[in-house]
Amino acid sequence: MTRGTRRHPPQVAALIVGVAFLVVGILGFIPGITTGYDGLKFAGHHSEARLFGVFAVSILHNLVHLLFGVVGVLAARKRAASRVFLMVGGGLYLLLWIVGLVIPQSSPGNFLPFNVADNWLHLGLGLGMVALGLLTTALERKAGDYPEPELQHE
Repeated sequence: MTRGTRRHPPQVAALIVGVAFLVVGILGFIPGITTGYDGLKFAGHHSEARLFGVFAVSILHNLVHLLFGVVGVLAARKRAASRVFLMVGGGLYLLLWIVGLVIPQSSPGNFLPFNVADNWLHLGLGLGMVALGLLTTALERKAGDYPEPELQHE
């Protein structure tokens, strides 16, 4: 995106979501905000750390949040990439919700780790991101600003 160019609704949404994931990824490494910090493991269901005392986290889990945040911030540079981030990212979080329901919490397959609070959060994130992708696209269509002009002539 060049200077002076306005951000479109999907870009704003992707940027906000990306920054939120960056903040959560950083907070997962801060003792006090993350309880049981001494029990923070690299990966696996044995990690005893809880972000805000509720959400199970590990070093790998925090790194995934940071990576996802970086992807969101980078995607926010382009409208089409922003929509893909919101829709596909939301779909991935819905998939994580299903995985969290199917895999027992004490299983080696729970390597990120997830707990019940994480599962509900993943459902909310997935639905929220997909809704943002749909809503911001609908707003652009209503304004006559979709598809992007550069895509209309291809």
